[in-house]
Amino acid sequence: MKKLIFGISILTLLAGCSSTPTKEQDGAAVEDRTKPKVVDREPVKPAVPTTQSLKDTPVSGNPLKDPGNILSKRSIFFDYDSNLVKDEFKPIVTAHARYLQQNPKTKMRVEGNADDRGSREYNLALGQRRAEAVKQMMQLLGARPEQVESVSFGEEKPRCTDPAESCWSQNRRGDIAYQGE
Repeated sequence: MKKLIFGISILTLLAGCSSTPTKEQDGAAVEDRTKPKVVDREPVKPAVPTTQSLKDTPVSGNPLKDPGNILSKRSIFFDYDSNLVKDEFKPIVTAHARYLQQNPKTKMRVEGNADDRGSREYNLALGQRRAEAVKQMMQLLGARPEQVESVSFGEEKPRCTDPAESCWSQNRRGDIAYQGE
């Protein structure tokens, strides 16, 4: 009888300790819309219709290297201090996720980057959050978890080093690199 009571009390304790997502957890990624957005590049438009199979794309047999194919676009840019994938880059993430789904042996790495306006530790964490955001979106779209690795370079791999918004915006990105490239 003591074992039964003990077992029921343990189950009750475990049930009481379980957590459920709260509204605060759902909104963890906050986008600051008070700062003016300066965009000095044109929006990225998909080059491949979404219904076309990515395996059937011509050009020397590798759609990843075809400059006319959306899969040749490898950078996902973010707003200042944000890890939300912007709508204009969702077609790129979708195309890469579909490619991974159709090529189950293929692996990639998402490399998160940040501009240099923050501490080294903060920028490493922000770069990781950006890489994880792209990875999570790809997994939700059909890529398997073992196909996508995420890593952060923080501010260590800048594309541009001028102290200006046009330069900083190039450094706030997640880069996609396929295995063997």
